Amino acid sequence: MTGKQFKHFRQIIFLLDILKLALTAFGGPQIHFTQFRKLLVQKKNYLTEDELIELNSLCSILPGPTSTQTITAIGFKIGGPKLAFLTLAVWITPACLLMTAFALLISIFPGTLQLSFLKYLQPMASGFIIFAAYKFTQLFINKPYHWVLLIFSTYLGIKMETPFIFPLILLAGGLVSSFINSRGKIEKVNPIQNINWSNLVLFFGIFLLAAGLGILTQAKPIRLFENTFRYGSLVFGGGHVLIPMMYNQFVDYKHYIEASQFLAGVGILQAVPGPVFSFSAFAGAMAMLDSGFSGQILGAVIGSVGIFLPGILLIFFVYPIWNQLKNYSPVKNAIEGISAVSAGLVITSAYLLFLPVQINENNMLVLLSTLFLLLSTKVPSPVIVIGTLLAGVLL
Repeated sequence: MTGKQFKHFRQIIFLLDILKLALTAFGGPQIHFTQFRKLLVQKKNYLTEDELIELNSLCSILPGPTSTQTITAIGFKIGGPKLAFLTLAVWITPACLLMTAFALLISIFPGTLQLSFLKYLQPMASGFIIFAAYKFTQLFINKPYHWVLLIFSTYLGIKMETPFIFPLILLAGGLVSSFINSRGKIEKVNPIQNINWSNLVLFFGIFLLAAGLGILTQAKPIRLFENTFRYGSLVFGGGHVLIPMMYNQFVDYKHYIEASQFLAGVGILQAVPGPVFSFSAFAGAMAMLDSGFSGQILGAVIGSVGIFLPGILLIFFVYPIWNQLKNYSPVKNAIEGISAVSAGLVITSAYLLFLPVQINENNMLVLLSTLFLLLSTKVPSPVIVIGTLLAGVLL
């Protein structure tokens, strides 16, 4: 086998591993990080733990789907832009197909679909994210000032209601860490070379063009694309921030989707692996319900492309610059602080996700059982999810 053939073979194996993650990685970006670490770092050695932490820190301060951007950046690192695009396609396709299928199912059987089997997914999801918070704390909190950043970021994340506080807290944590680790010294940095501006120009061009065409034409497909592209451009904090924003736009304001249908989609999302932003495929299909089967398929495609495209354009622009910038010591030193703040924001997510959970014996049993299985056994995540669904049917 030649070197080129071996490289292609390794990339195929990598894409198969991404498919495995796409079919088994439940939860949001915080939980996905622990699963990326387990498979891509510890088992397969595609990159080091430090490299994964660096990429996760970079994607945490960008708008868009954090875990999708992280896994796309990993593909970029291993095989360049082509492999990055294939990585993205493999990662998002299963979840988007499942959410589209569920939207079609609701359309075919309106009002008859019983969702009681989903009733324990919320406490199960709380267990998953509490576990992720524990793992993040273990991994990233190992110095006294890390604990300070953890506590303050958790407090601010809970007290401040706007998701736009997330990138500000992350940047502040990075600045504090950079100053502490560099002891206030200023390092001269060489200018960044060979910047490719095309993806950033494309990002802003699509943003403005979609907004303009949406206003001029008032065509629902174009407005749907503009809405989802805008959310993918502006949302910080993952899918749990995206969903209430979409509810406000699609249910309360534009009345594209009935509230019961939207909440049914949120329920089934807990049982779907892969990126949480795949919910946009469901929302797009339901928004085009009045256009028939083909219209719903079009809506799902528009929702999927619109929500993921801006974050990926940003990664394609930023990643080559990151490869140069990360060698600048203040940036290296900032990663510790960004990671510590990320751990605090995971605790924030765990708290906010737990708030809606009704306190009763069954819910607490599901939550504690999920935590026990994750902490003390090697039971795969899909088995826990299937067990939770069966509990919803039996109880």
